Amino acid sequence: MASFVIEGGHRLCGEIHPQGAKNEVLQIICATLLTGEEVTVNNIPDILDVNNLIQLLREMGVTVAKKSIDSYSFKAENVDLAYLESDEFLKKCSSLRGSVMLIGPMVARFGKALISKPGGDKIGRRRLDTHFVGIQALGANFRYDEERGIYEITADKLRGNYMLLDEASVTGTANIVMAAVLAKGTTTIYNAACEPYLQQLCRLLNHMGAKISGIASNLLTIEGVEALHGAQHTVLPDMIEVGSFIGMAAMTKSEITIKNVSYENLGIIPENFRRLGIKLEQRGDDIYVPAQETYEIESFIDGSIMTIADATWPGLTPDLLSVMLVVATQAKGSVLIHQKMFESRLFFVDKLIDMGAQIILCDPHRAVVIGHNHGFKLRGARLTSPDIRAGIALLIAAMSAEGTSTISNIEQIDRGYQNIEGRLNAIGARITRI
Repeated sequence: MASFVIEGGHRLCGEIHPQGAKNEVLQIICATLLTGEEVTVNNIPDILDVNNLIQLLREMGVTVAKKSIDSYSFKAENVDLAYLESDEFLKKCSSLRGSVMLIGPMVARFGKALISKPGGDKIGRRRLDTHFVGIQALGANFRYDEERGIYEITADKLRGNYMLLDEASVTGTANIVMAAVLAKGTTTIYNAACEPYLQQLCRLLNHMGAKISGIASNLLTIEGVEALHGAQHTVLPDMIEVGSFIGMAAMTKSEITIKNVSYENLGIIPENFRRLGIKLEQRGDDIYVPAQETYEIESFIDGSIMTIADATWPGLTPDLLSVMLVVATQAKGSVLIHQKMFESRLFFVDKLIDMGAQIILCDPHRAVVIGHNHGFKLRGARLTSPDIRAGIALLIAAMSAEGTSTISNIEQIDRGYQNIEGRLNAIGARITRI
């Protein structure tokens, strides 16, 4: 098991480029199963979750070719359907959260899918009801094999239907959309997720010959087609990494430029950092963050304490709340962080409290942060990364802390951040991988 050793207190300076969006590319790779023709995907990040999904497709019989350092082609012409029923395949699915998005493409194209309960971050309940109910509405049958712990989904022919989702699940919407593009007739999905990841998936599918309208809204209409063809696609920059770098600059009093961020797809993220008092400027498609000795959290108009909460798009993505919580520990003022979607995601704050942060964990969903105003630094500590987003938040805390910190279980960070220590060391950080 690998660890990071971080020498805190060093300022960063320079330019940094965000990687391709992890949450988008997992959907896009699964969508390549919808056609036997070649689909080329650019700006793929070199991270564990993505690499494991690519390897899984190879073992399924998909021809995968690496075109350049971040471009791959996928040709699902001869998928090994027998392998999809093997214990080896199901075991690999159980350790990879993104594997759940194989259901829609496999049922749509092959009429059958087997999947084990997927793994991923330990951040609380992540139910699959939206996936299953939506695909069932298209005519699929679900059976749970309790002895093997697997879901078996079958369908002779999917048919379009109207559905109102009980939650705007991003992966659930993606799965239903991928199933519906080859269904007979028209599918209408209300309360669909409309994150940029989902918009990108729909655009790729339309380039492949699908007929999806309502993209970027929560009402999608899909006219089923007989077959899809090959296409090319470029993945957006990762908005979570962009936000992580903004927070990192503020915590370390650094001046950095984040390059080619696709600003129009960041939504409310820049404004939420401004609410914490962080200055940032849009310069073309870059974000410039000046060095700040101090930053002050805003209050609401009536003078009440600022609350930052996650919400479905175009609200704030829950993946950035861990970073914002850490950034608030060195701000002037107080803020309530409200993590609505996952009940275990704030449990990493005990590690920040050990480092000297002033945080009151109200319940599994809410924490009040009383900022230090850089009055004194966090202390270096021995830490463990519980999930991807808490891992990067702890890394930011360690970079701003006084002394040396060690973060173990950094495989969690590697799942979502490409060569993070190399890119940060290039602009002044002192991080060693052990």
